[in-house]
Amino acid sequence: MRRWSARRPRAATGRRGQLEPFAALAAVAVVALALAVFAGAFEASVPGPADRDVTEPTADRVERALTVGGVVRPGRLDDATAAAPGGYRLNVTLHAGGDRWATGPSTPPTAENASRRVSVFRDAGVADAGRLEVRVWT
Repeated sequence: MRRWSARRPRAATGRRGQLEPFAALAAVAVVALALAVFAGAFEASVPGPADRDVTEPTADRVERALTVGGVVRPGRLDDATAAAPGGYRLNVTLHAGGDRWATGPSTPPTAENASRRVSVFRDAGVADAGRLEVRVWT
């Protein structure tokens, strides 16, 4: 018969699969350390507040700043530049019925762009379909 057969002493079979307490604690510590390293690497890959897209929320704020009664007023375009987030520059352009209104510095090629379809005030009781374009960059 082989050595590891049923002839084994009973005391030796009861210890099969058991670990020393120190070895178990060391294994738990290694797993915890691995999870901490993974969490740190994952957190570093998630964009921070400055890296997140600011174009869409800025376009929403600009539209709210220009809108009175659901209609965008071209005369309020200069007030829209105050909607720029801190540390960013802003260019706002409004197109409607062949006319174009713009405010802000010229846009570099790296600027992020967002646009909205809006109703544009033309005269008392008259509104045209238009497009509001917002460009944001640092």
